[in-house]
Amino acid sequence: MRSKLHSYLGFAKKSGNLLMGYNTCIFAMKKNKIKLLIVAEDISENTGKKIEKEAKKHQVACRVHGTSDELSQMAGTGGRSIFGITDQNFAEVILKEIDKDG
Repeated sequence: MRSKLHSYLGFAKKSGNLLMGYNTCIFAMKKNKIKLLIVAEDISENTGKKIEKEAKKHQVACRVHGTSDELSQMAGTGGRSIFGITDQNFAEVILKEIDKDG
């Protein structure tokens, strides 16, 4: 059975509220477009530190959750480790799900 998180990420992608990839998310954070950043657990330590530092700087909620394979599958893509949610409502429900699992 699909988890709620799986469904929410799929809905976010279909509605155009899901950004994927390091550079895309950094650029969007600088423009204050990202409300929630989801980072895979298996991302390199250096990249993880950089992205979390950027999230703090731009006051974006950031969560480390799941592997890049799991998250990529949920988003319907491959080989991505960093995801940005641009809609406040999606960000809130996804954050709730991650924190509940956590």
